[in-house]
Amino acid sequence: MSVKRKIVDVYSPEARPGFLGRGHRARALIQREFALSDPFILLMDDVLDKKDGEPVGGPHPHAGFETVSLLLEGEIGDSAHRMKGGDFEMMTAGSGVIHTESINTETKMRLLQLWLTLPKDKRWTLPRVQDLPLEHVPTSTRDGVHIKLYSGSLAGLVSPVKNHVPVIVADLEMQPETKATLQVPGNYNTFLYVLEGSVRVGTEETTLRQHEVGWLDINPGQTDSELELEAAGTGVRFVLYAGEPQGEPIYSHGPFIGDSDEDIKRLYKEYYQGKMKHISTVPQEQRSLL
Repeated sequence: MSVKRKIVDVYSPEARPGFLGRGHRARALIQREFALSDPFILLMDDVLDKKDGEPVGGPHPHAGFETVSLLLEGEIGDSAHRMKGGDFEMMTAGSGVIHTESINTETKMRLLQLWLTLPKDKRWTLPRVQDLPLEHVPTSTRDGVHIKLYSGSLAGLVSPVKNHVPVIVADLEMQPETKATLQVPGNYNTFLYVLEGSVRVGTEETTLRQHEVGWLDINPGQTDSELELEAAGTGVRFVLYAGEPQGEPIYSHGPFIGDSDEDIKRLYKEYYQGKMKHISTVPQEQRSLL
């Protein structure tokens, strides 16, 4: 029997100055302990209004997890690979990799970047990168509800992105006063982040407004559940994230995730010794343009 989901936690992350200098505002969207957000480690909403040509960003390392990037607006990247608005990238850092996110022109950009844990037995897997351009994103439009599905399965859509951890990432737009019911696994940690407008969510019709995050209840062992949605009079656009908890604690420091403090020390040593290679140099079989 399918259960009905409801909102159990709502907050509005504050926009703070970001590391890219003037014009960069960042919201930290995951404000829960990892035990309650598993498999999601962190998620940043980065908004940049850059008004000069001074280079920002650049190469940096990651290991032990996956970065999941949804570019909502603008462009980001280097000459080897650039993302444009609506593009999606899942980079499995795994055993360790260096990648580059650089901006050296005047630009406006908005990026949602998630850190997603890896199963313990895949923590040090070979790095890989999967690029899903906007024109190849599975979409559906029905009864005033438009869905772009970037990862997982939802509303009859299936993403071509391969997952180590089962995870759904979807960008949804609903016209004013429209309704939708989504089938989302009941045992997945699930949250919504409103980009524009407002929406009434779940059995208690909790209203989420722009820049608010709403977490659903979770039902361990329950695979079937329904999420009821109703757009307010202004309509709504939000991003939905749902993922299967892995149940393994993590250790986090800087750009690295591990299973112990010893892992973190080893990763820093490998990085400083030059043992981590740039993602652009990995074999072609570890790169996918979907």
